[in-house]
Amino acid sequence: MAEKKEKFGSSEAAAGSSMEVIGMGPRDEDGSSSSSSSSSSNSFRTAETLLRLLPIGPCVAALVVMLHDSQTTDFGSLSYSHIGAFRYLVNANGICAGYSLLTAIIAAKPRSPTMSQAWAFFFLDHVLTYLILGAGAVSMEVLYLAYKGNSDVTWSAACGSFGGFCHKATASVAITFVVVACYALISLISSYKLFSKYDAPHPVANPIKGIPTATFHA
Repeated sequence: MAEKKEKFGSSEAAAGSSMEVIGMGPRDEDGSSSSSSSSSSNSFRTAETLLRLLPIGPCVAALVVMLHDSQTTDFGSLSYSHIGAFRYLVNANGICAGYSLLTAIIAAKPRSPTMSQAWAFFFLDHVLTYLILGAGAVSMEVLYLAYKGNSDVTWSAACGSFGGFCHKATASVAITFVVVACYALISLISSYKLFSKYDAPHPVANPIKGIPTATFHA
């Protein structure tokens, strides 16, 4: 009986060794989870970098179209530089293009962002989003007055005399709102990266009244 047990045990050991040889042995769960986490982190970093680079093209396009927006007719000459809202739009697109390039370079670095960097991205992304949104909104209002005029203050529609100028300005403003959409997505990503660094609130009983309160842990 003992000999049978020894044979049975030796056969199990041989089977186990053969399974290990052909790659059917126990797997390292910690190694696989860490590799998958690293892969997802790299994919997220690549996506963020590409998204931060995306607004550069529309920013430059809107800027260049507006810079070349001028027209001379029998009624006179009109240029973007004569209108403060359009100058603001040019400057805002230039700032956003430079900021997008700088933050894309920083985001592409293969290291985990610090808490201060996450807060800086969160704050600046939202500031730039509102900056470019304001530029597009005020320029669109100026274009509306240029197309429609305002009879209450006896403003006539300027686009009837400067059609080419208005068409270029409209194209620049439309491209600017593409930049606004890109920056809205960037702001969502920076918000996610910042607040994902904080743990979910845990209810803690108040030692005085026994009322559960939520606490946040960084």
